[in-house]
Amino acid sequence: MSQPSVILATASYDHTIRFWEAKSGRCYRTIQYPESQVNRLEITPDKGYLAAAGNPHIRLFDVNSNSPQPVMSYDSHTNNVMAVGFQCDGNWMYSGSEDGTIKIWDLRAPGCQREYESRAAVNTVVLHPNQSELISGDQNGNIRVWDLTANSCSCELVPEVDTAVRSLTVMWDGSLVVAANNRGTCYVWRLLRGNQTMTNFEPLHKLQAHDGYILKCLLSPEFCDPRRYLATASSDQTVKIWNVDGFTLEKTLIGHQRWVWDCVFSVDGAYLITASSDTTARLWSMSTGKDIRVYQGHHKATICCALHDGAEPSQC
Repeated sequence: MSQPSVILATASYDHTIRFWEAKSGRCYRTIQYPESQVNRLEITPDKGYLAAAGNPHIRLFDVNSNSPQPVMSYDSHTNNVMAVGFQCDGNWMYSGSEDGTIKIWDLRAPGCQREYESRAAVNTVVLHPNQSELISGDQNGNIRVWDLTANSCSCELVPEVDTAVRSLTVMWDGSLVVAANNRGTCYVWRLLRGNQTMTNFEPLHKLQAHDGYILKCLLSPEFCDPRRYLATASSDQTVKIWNVDGFTLEKTLIGHQRWVWDCVFSVDGAYLITASSDTTARLWSMSTGKDIRVYQGHHKATICCALHDGAEPSQC
């Protein structure tokens, strides 16, 4: 089976994962996932595998196979896995769970290699571009930096006490980090380096971005040129696009009929895919702010989406 140049996957409360032809909107493969809902999807850098984060397992599926069975299962979390991602050369995977832990998994060896205790349900984890630090956000409002070299927490901050941090995103060059919370607020910090680590957060902006929850925030990728964007997806049924230069509102994406749970940029930053409780995923043009494709096929809320349209795996 030849590898498609663009891999688009969505997962839903209908207990299925669907693969789509991005241009035509045709669903070409459906995987049944009866054990739980899927909270997050992520594609490996080499486009070979799709990770599905459920409750409490992570399953790895072969992108280039029609087999409905996972090729690997990661089983030591004890509650919903809310975050999953890969190191840039695909050697290891990280995850965060409502069981209060962040785990690191070597994909070349069985079992979990490292575990960090957040002491609250983990909603979001991102890997810094330096590949040596994880940043987590939890239900109690804590943001923590985990130094993988020192194997310890190197920084801790609480932007709003007792307000859950829903989503984190880091600029591709490591210069900015954004946190989105349950009150519709985005906090933006400049990351300052000291002693080769990025443990100093300099406050830049506080955006009252939405009236409802922000369920996902995402900074545009490296090749989005010349402007850089922040996308915020919300329970208010909209996605807002902010210009990073000054964090002014560029446009509002209107079309979904229910909560917008997830979003992902194309590699060139020209398009955005969103997933919503209205059962659809949508492809948006960043230049016009209009949806140009609707992916219909799920029967319940579409919770997460993953896209890999890069020609080559990212290089460390």
